[in-house]
Amino acid sequence: MDNGNVKDRDACGISRRGLLKTSGTVAVAAAAQQAFPSGAFAAGPGPEVKGAKLGFIALTDAAPLIIAKEMGLFAKYGLPEVEVLKQASWGATRDNLVLGSGGGGIDGAHILTPMPYLLTLGTIGKATPMSILARLNVNGQAISVSKEYLGAKVDLNAAKMKGVIAARKQAGKKITMAMTFPGGTHDMWIRYWLAAGGIDPDKDVELITIPPPQMVANMKADTMDAFCVGEPWNDQLVAQNLGYTAVSTGQMWANHPEKSFAMRSDWVAKNPRAAVAITAAVLEAQRWADDPGNITRLAGTIAGRDYLKCPITDIADRLQGNFNMGDGRKFPNAAFKMKFWSGYASFPYKSHDLWFLTEEQRWGKLPTSLNTTATIAKVNRSDIWRKAAATLGGKGPASDSRGVEKFFDGKTFDPANPKAYLASLAIKRV
Repeated sequence: MDNGNVKDRDACGISRRGLLKTSGTVAVAAAAQQAFPSGAFAAGPGPEVKGAKLGFIALTDAAPLIIAKEMGLFAKYGLPEVEVLKQASWGATRDNLVLGSGGGGIDGAHILTPMPYLLTLGTIGKATPMSILARLNVNGQAISVSKEYLGAKVDLNAAKMKGVIAARKQAGKKITMAMTFPGGTHDMWIRYWLAAGGIDPDKDVELITIPPPQMVANMKADTMDAFCVGEPWNDQLVAQNLGYTAVSTGQMWANHPEKSFAMRSDWVAKNPRAAVAITAAVLEAQRWADDPGNITRLAGTIAGRDYLKCPITDIADRLQGNFNMGDGRKFPNAAFKMKFWSGYASFPYKSHDLWFLTEEQRWGKLPTSLNTTATIAKVNRSDIWRKAAATLGGKGPASDSRGVEKFFDGKTFDPANPKAYLASLAIKRV
């Protein structure tokens, strides 16, 4: 990929000259409206509706939706009545998506990438067809461990937990680890990490579900030994001297896909122009959020009571790539920091969705008979992403596949042969 002049070109070939440069939310929104007074669709019919209800969880990777709202980008693209609504948990997000805004719920959300598939297939409740319109970020999650295990020096190598697990079992005690939603990304990361170290996540430990904002409080209350969650809660654990980060997920799989922006498929079908417009607003917010010069303002915006409700430094440190793991290890300018835009971070690669579906099959959460190609074609709307990118003046990658992926334990995933990947895994349910 040609990076060109970084001042003028971004990772998706879109000119940066139009980026918002004024300071302050109100000033930025005003600048956007002045530059595009009639919205993005001035030359043709605008969005079918003026707004939508979008959910988010208190996590750093919800930033694109929050920034799009706070900076007036939804309004810029003809959707001034978009609401961005905090959800208590991923379970609540699921329930409100099933309801839809017509039933008092929401139309779309910042969401764990597998959830739109699990909702569409009806494996986590009432079948509710969903459409993934964009990926919101890559990297930016972590597995954190109680400071009780500092002596074990647990890190990328989960096998270091084996002695602790054995000792606890001998004493008649369990090792309890938390993730945020069964079948979600955090469930997949902690399972992969454990299994790579020879630890069976279903037999050797107890996995429980805890909402992201409650992870640190639960560790403080000593209800668990480790957890996997997105930032800023891993950094906050370190800041409060309650534990340390064993591994940031970008160390497990470089630039791995994480959250998605998804909407109910019936909403998208009814409002196709609005779907492109709302996606364009999210893309522009991602482009802005990925600029290092905007990190302080980004962290200050999402840290507020209506959003993450946490100290700005807990957000900004790792966004800047400064990782203090809490056990003496420090990674300045870490390549595995969260990214919203660069390197096509925003593009919803279908090959990545296939990996998630394959992992769901690995752990018995989806049947191996599932027609993954047809399912992905139904849920993944990379075509809408491409239309939204064109609205901003650019285009996405040439292919919907990022090709062969490599993991920290030497495993590879070839989207052309997912069965070979499954066969190579020692610990699995299939």
